[in-house]
Amino acid sequence: MKITGVLGSPRTRGNSATVVNLLLDALKPANPHYKQYELNKLSYRGCQACMACKTASETCVERDDLSIVFDDIRASDVVVVTSPVYIGEITAQAKGLIDRFYSFYKPDFKTNPSPGRLAPGKELVFVVSQGNPDEKLYADLVTRYTGVFSRMGFSQIHAIRAVGVGPKSDVKQNAAILDSVSKTAAKLLAA
Repeated sequence: MKITGVLGSPRTRGNSATVVNLLLDALKPANPHYKQYELNKLSYRGCQACMACKTASETCVERDDLSIVFDDIRASDVVVVTSPVYIGEITAQAKGLIDRFYSFYKPDFKTNPSPGRLAPGKELVFVVSQGNPDEKLYADLVTRYTGVFSRMGFSQIHAIRAVGVGPKSDVKQNAAILDSVSKTAAKLLAA
């Protein structure tokens, strides 16, 4: 199982990264090959709306640090995208990445019943962490981005929400998070 992880938090050892490490531990029976990118350490810019990925190319034509990330995403069985919630939204780093995912849509994505370019069977795990303990708050982020990801061609999207966790939280001791990680790993292993 080849997994590409893209961390959208500027905190390299933050809650979202900890959740990814827990998931990788749970996936050890599949002997996963994991490659990780920390968006905050990469040099890239958001989508430039050049439309080249809809006219002249099937991939994003921007040549920056996301080029290799996209190559690895296309070659992976599972993609993990993480972000904490900052001011009610995913981080700017994660949003810039997802905007560039526009290249994963076919030119006729608005009318095509199969709008995504990604190879069949690719799964995505979306990890969102938030300090606010209200589970209803920011649940719309998962709903919104799950819809976006599914139209790109990801066959399954799994969400793991780490709710009520701050910088000093011990995610590894949170039963709800551990349960969500365990269930997600089981689904990935069964695929």
